[in-house]
Amino acid sequence: MGGYIQRYQQLLLPRISSAWGQRCLGVGLMLSLVALVVLGSCGLLLWLDQRLPLLSQLTAVVLLASCLAGRSLRLAAEAVLGPLERGELGAARDRLSRYVGRDTAQLSPAEIYRAVFETVTENAVDGVLAPLFYAILGSFTPWGPVPWALGYKALSTLDSMVGYRQMPYTHLGWCSARTEDFATWLPCRLAVLWVALASGQPGRVLRLCWRDARQDPSPNAGWSECAYAAALGVQVGGANVYGGVVRQKPLLGDDVQPVTAERIGRALQLTRWCFLSWLGGAIALQAFVGIAL
Repeated sequence: MGGYIQRYQQLLLPRISSAWGQRCLGVGLMLSLVALVVLGSCGLLLWLDQRLPLLSQLTAVVLLASCLAGRSLRLAAEAVLGPLERGELGAARDRLSRYVGRDTAQLSPAEIYRAVFETVTENAVDGVLAPLFYAILGSFTPWGPVPWALGYKALSTLDSMVGYRQMPYTHLGWCSARTEDFATWLPCRLAVLWVALASGQPGRVLRLCWRDARQDPSPNAGWSECAYAAALGVQVGGANVYGGVVRQKPLLGDDVQPVTAERIGRALQLTRWCFLSWLGGAIALQAFVGIAL
């Protein structure tokens, strides 16, 4: 997906300078990538199913697993927290720079903890729970879960690569960013509800989300981060530096506890609990529908 996106913009973006033309290019990029991924996966699995059914099933498992980034999130967090816990601040800053867009060279340990917490809680939705949501949705259709999950993953990849307000992606990434926001809206709200229920204080978590998450410019990231922060009694947001420019993000949650490695671990556990409960519920529903039919 990443190679296709890069090649597309390298070939076509330099030829179009107008905002309207670049928006049209962005629409074409989004539609063509999603179509290629969805139709390609459908065609591949159908072709294999007619010839090598077992290989078709194994391929479906591999493709579906590639859409779920739970393990990658945990490994990324550990890559930063390991040197930070050992007092190797420079190494922790360097590792963190691979995963976040903010400047990391001058971050304090507390700011590094906050950055890791924000990363694992924002990406819990678009990297783990939203692909699972669409896989579950697709499992009730004739096409199965893989094309649905891959279609969402294509949108997520587009958003992460071109969905920026800064040039040269201001117009090219507009369509991808808006479409990804729309596709993530429902699974994000379901994730917020599940995290709130898992906290044991759903009323408090939802109240804090309603108070704070609406202030975030992102229609989804603020809700996801705030739900985890409220559930774990920490506060995220505040000043970040991007390219030497300070940007102030709204504060999310109450500052009851400091963000620590232990709190980040608990956030990852909450994501795992949501994932397993959604998966278990989907299996139970599939069994019920099968019995009913």
